[in-house]
Amino acid sequence: MPKSPAGIVLHLSKPPLYEQIKAELRARILSGTYAAHTQMPSENDLCAMFSVSRITVRQALGDLQKEGLVFKLHGKGTFVAKPKAFQNVSALQGFAEAMSSMGYEIVNLLKHIRFIPATARIASRLSLPEGAKVAEIQRVRLLNREPVSLEVTWVPEALGKRLASADLVTRDIFLILENDCGVPLGHADVSIDAILADDEIVEALNVEEGSPVLRIERLTHDVDGTPIDYEYLYFRGDAFQYRFRIDRQKEKKVARKTK
Repeated sequence: MPKSPAGIVLHLSKPPLYEQIKAELRARILSGTYAAHTQMPSENDLCAMFSVSRITVRQALGDLQKEGLVFKLHGKGTFVAKPKAFQNVSALQGFAEAMSSMGYEIVNLLKHIRFIPATARIASRLSLPEGAKVAEIQRVRLLNREPVSLEVTWVPEALGKRLASADLVTRDIFLILENDCGVPLGHADVSIDAILADDEIVEALNVEEGSPVLRIERLTHDVDGTPIDYEYLYFRGDAFQYRFRIDRQKEKKVARKTK
């Protein structure tokens, strides 16, 4: 088996050499050996390091770029990207609930909580008459002390009064609803798109005007199916991912059980 000058063994059998190099570079990035925003070794250096051709190195770097682990600056080289935090959307969880379990420090900046007449859209989503009083809660979520999302939430007035007296700085609204208000959550309808940051988002998330932002629209229901929490979540596009697992076999399994 060939051995590079760096002492890394590359196997001539499967997987392909570029896959092995990609795996090695990915491991170094994730371990911090190649720190965020530092420059990667040049293509020539990587060719010498792994005793492979430039085409093989470029293929490995290209895949790492597609994964969002590195980025290229024209005329300057390849640099390590800042790792994105992510939330697996396999269960209905609040942001802090999901992130804390992964070891992140979460802090909330409460911008305001106020009671306003529901607009036609908010009223429709919460199954309320237009103009009914709702609580609007706006918070900036800090991940490891950096702003990562702006959260704007609307709940019916009665629940809003309970939330107004709760600790919205350190706790998730979901946990307050369940544990303090005695409202067991059931399911949520979620839609995701991308928008460009406006002035409010620029100020809240410390991004440039027009930067891409991930927008999550979420309508949460209690176990009886009553809508109780309508919100928009705006995430920095350079700092956060939503991840899903999609099972192709689920419908087939259900079909077999019903036979």
